[in-house]
Amino acid sequence: MKVMLSKNAAGRLTAYVPKKDLEEEVIKQTDTDDGKVFTLANGWQLVFTNLPDPLQLPKTLEAKRLA
Repeated sequence: MKVMLSKNAAGRLTAYVPKKDLEEEVIKQTDTDDGKVFTLANGWQLVFTNLPDPLQLPKTLEAKRLA
């Protein structure tokens, strides 16, 4: 699914999922063998493979939902 990563007014990382009209703050970031896993405030876990470093925001990337 397409996910747009950006920073909110408080400077925290947020994820916006257009198909679900969902915008949540990223509360946890974990590195795994599959890529980087972002845990959102609503409990969703999104895994991003091939995440550029450094990350230029805002950026739309492909992600897979784990939970």
